[in-house]
Amino acid sequence: MVHNAYDSFQLLKDCPARIDAVESYGSKLFAGCYDGSLRIYSPESSASDRSLPSELHQQSYVLETTVAGFSKKPIVAMEVLASRELLLSLSESIAFHGLPNLETVAVITKAKGANAYSWDDRRGFLCFARQKRVCVFKHDGGGGFVEVRDYGVPDTVKSISWCGENICLGVRKEYVILNTANGTLSEVFPSGRVAPPLVISLPSGELLLGKENIGVFVDQNGKLLQTERICWSESPTAIVIQNPYAIALLPRRVEVRLLRSPYPLIQTIVLQNIRRLVKSNNAVIVGLDNSVHVLFPVSIGAQIVQLTASGNFEEALALCKLLPPEESSLRAAKESSIHTRFAHYLFENGSYEEAMEHFLASQVDITHVLSMYPSIILPKTTIIPQPDKMVDISGDEASLSRGSSGMSDDMDSSSPRYYLESEDNADLESKKMSHNTLMALIKYLQKKRPGIIEKATSEGTEEVISDAVGKTYGAYDSSKSKKSNKGRGTIPLNSGAREMAAILDTALLQALLHTGQSGAATELLKGVNYCDVKICEEILMKSKNYSALLELFKSNSMHHEALKLLTQLSEETKSNQSQTEATQIFSPELIIEYLKPLCRTDPMLVLEYSMLVLESCPTQTIDLFLSGNISADLVNSYLKQHAPNMQGRYLELMMAMNETAVSGNLQNEMVQIYLSEVLDLHSAKTAQQKWDDKDHPPERKKLLSALESISGYSPQTLLKRLPRDALYEERAVILGKMNQHELALSIYVHKLHAPDLALAYCDRIYESVSYLPSGKPSSNIYLTLLQIYLNPKKSAKDFAKRIVALGSFESSDTTKMMESVLSSKAKGGRSKKIVAIDSAEDIRAGLNSSTDSGRSDVDAEEPMEEGNSTVMISEVLDLLSQRWERINGAQALKLLPRETKLQNLLPFLAPLLRNSSEAHRNFSVIKSLRQSESLQVKEELYKHRKGVAKVTSESMCSLCNKKIGTSVFAVYPNGKTLVHFVCFKDSQGMKAVSKTSHGRRR
Repeated sequence: MVHNAYDSFQLLKDCPARIDAVESYGSKLFAGCYDGSLRIYSPESSASDRSLPSELHQQSYVLETTVAGFSKKPIVAMEVLASRELLLSLSESIAFHGLPNLETVAVITKAKGANAYSWDDRRGFLCFARQKRVCVFKHDGGGGFVEVRDYGVPDTVKSISWCGENICLGVRKEYVILNTANGTLSEVFPSGRVAPPLVISLPSGELLLGKENIGVFVDQNGKLLQTERICWSESPTAIVIQNPYAIALLPRRVEVRLLRSPYPLIQTIVLQNIRRLVKSNNAVIVGLDNSVHVLFPVSIGAQIVQLTASGNFEEALALCKLLPPEESSLRAAKESSIHTRFAHYLFENGSYEEAMEHFLASQVDITHVLSMYPSIILPKTTIIPQPDKMVDISGDEASLSRGSSGMSDDMDSSSPRYYLESEDNADLESKKMSHNTLMALIKYLQKKRPGIIEKATSEGTEEVISDAVGKTYGAYDSSKSKKSNKGRGTIPLNSGAREMAAILDTALLQALLHTGQSGAATELLKGVNYCDVKICEEILMKSKNYSALLELFKSNSMHHEALKLLTQLSEETKSNQSQTEATQIFSPELIIEYLKPLCRTDPMLVLEYSMLVLESCPTQTIDLFLSGNISADLVNSYLKQHAPNMQGRYLELMMAMNETAVSGNLQNEMVQIYLSEVLDLHSAKTAQQKWDDKDHPPERKKLLSALESISGYSPQTLLKRLPRDALYEERAVILGKMNQHELALSIYVHKLHAPDLALAYCDRIYESVSYLPSGKPSSNIYLTLLQIYLNPKKSAKDFAKRIVALGSFESSDTTKMMESVLSSKAKGGRSKKIVAIDSAEDIRAGLNSSTDSGRSDVDAEEPMEEGNSTVMISEVLDLLSQRWERINGAQALKLLPRETKLQNLLPFLAPLLRNSSEAHRNFSVIKSLRQSESLQVKEELYKHRKGVAKVTSESMCSLCNKKIGTSVFAVYPNGKTLVHFVCFKDSQGMKAVSKTSHGRRR
């Protein structure tokens, strides 16, 4: 016997006649005897105490009355139908008697010879078996029963029970399901050969079918529900279900089993000559030959105490679910205590994972579980209970058992205590830190973690909000917060949730490291965590787990510490001072990866530590600046101070990514850097007398490209830095940026002797003006070049004045500069002097001159000297032939010398005239097409204006609904709606009045 689920008590003894049937009605006991009499017994105290509840009492019963001749034959079975106040009895037939006076209500004569019946109280249906027939009757609500149907079965029915709308029958060799709708039979499985079939209906609507000493569970259709079976000691003759137990009547005893897998034996009650086993409202009645015993259930609380004391924790937990709802708080405390004791029991016996599951269910504080692992270091601010100070649950067990049952208090003193010191300390410590115990702890902590972290996070959020509105909780000091102290393990003493989170995460990290799960430890630190930094840093440094240590620093905003560590590891790797695997994986790129998220929050920190890897990883570092959206001015200033050699490269990448996003100051800075490089190169080669202004080394190419493509620099500043005897091409580009196109073209033509560059320059200016939204194509720039070719004989004085006005040189250097700029060797080796060009009177010579003027640069040009030998006539003709479509022909012809031969102008005039003729023809065609289109539109308009309205004798006015007849009518624009003209005028007048009145109302 495991524990006492029932207390057996003898209610009556020495009955004069053999008792064949027994039933209870309230506090009374009905005994159906072999002689056909019905004896009614009641408790001895019922005569004096009328307030006793309507249930059986645990005291002696005395005979109250005897109903002789209740039936002619022995009573086989009885059942009280409490909802209808009827007593059903099976004897020679089935009879119904009213309660409490036992007057006969109905006798079903067709049930004569019936040997089994089943009553469906919900529907009021009665089914019984007689020989090989099954009959169904229905209670009509009064005193009568109406036959519903009669079914034939293959053999004599031994046991019968309703199962929903169907009936389960236990015949001689098998179990069958009878469908009451159509009378079909469905086989379930064969019954036992020795024991008779036994059909028991369960409270859930399912069935328990007996096969010898086995109980099989099936649903209402006979389908097997589960593989588990109830195995009785012997074949039962009757079974009573009283949750959570199944009580079976065996030949020599009553057996009680838990109605839950694996259906263990709970209690055995030995009684002799048992004839009946009947369920009462609060007990189980056991009928013997001449006496009646009642099995009163022991209170749930007392049973829980017994089971816990004997170590049957699972059964005790199952019984906790049966405690009444009004004791929910007591039940929760009880379950928690049992789970805790069960967990300690399992832990000591090596079932670590199961133990942790019960610790979870008990909701015990995690410090209680962690106290079982003394090798795990926890924050010092936390008070950890000693392992031998477990929660004492005997007190509430005693009160529960005493309050719910009359059992002795000795039960409490017999409860075993599962202390952690029950084994040898050394062996126990080694067991506690074994791999299996730590793995179980990890699973436990991981399941507890989400709820604790959520509470800690919400607590921190509440404190931040309260600080924002100027309120604090108690004596909370924001300077002690986890993040403000860089996560150094200092947690506010009143921050319970975060303190618990720190304990959990610190322990979890250590357990992961002890079990070799370094990757999992790193993942833990990557997310939101509350690990104690001081403890974890020491452990990670000792184990050389630098990856996890970096994540620890990062999660606690200790970026300086993390970057210092990364720098140290990178240097060790570079110098090969340490050959361990931990340091070999660290490289400067990891510093860059670490810095990326900090670009927005701490750009100065990024700049400080990026300088350490700028030389080894220049491209990645500059990409870091660009991708991190750090202020370009800030980066440029920092590079200029700490790494000037990388400043130009950074600005180049900035320009390549998005030129418009780079400020003019930075553009000017980049061009100045390029110019400095070229000037350094010029100085070096000039000192070696190797400088040639026609050479274009990479530095000059880069400078020229920047001068042409970038628009944000200051041309005047650059112009002052140029040497007076070199870098003429750069000077021309800069003069072009200042809209000094005439000077720029003069350098290309007379100094560089590069007509192709001059032409390309004119093309750029022409196209830039053409593509402006409000700009118009202008040929002035080509006419300017044409003037330079045609009129080179101007004084150098005017040209020098314009150069001095630009601020490029001091006036004292003008003469030397002009000698350098305006002196060159003639083509083909012949020397000649080329003087400055005098601009036409209408050409704007100021600093703000532009090429998009509406009038020509050569209007009112002074007549040129004919026969001038210095006119560059070949270049003029080439320009006219190549760009004839961009030059105003009339103005160009005015500028040409009079002695120019018409034959030489053929390449210029032929396409020009051809293009003009073609344009004239095209315009004529367009004019004709537009005239034709106009005529078509007019024709279509006339068609739409032409309309026909057909008026017949049946035509009706759409306003007055009268016939049009011969009256004057009007037609609406749709051409179909006809109205009287008078009606139309009236409707128009009404509309005008309504509009006027509406306007007045406004």
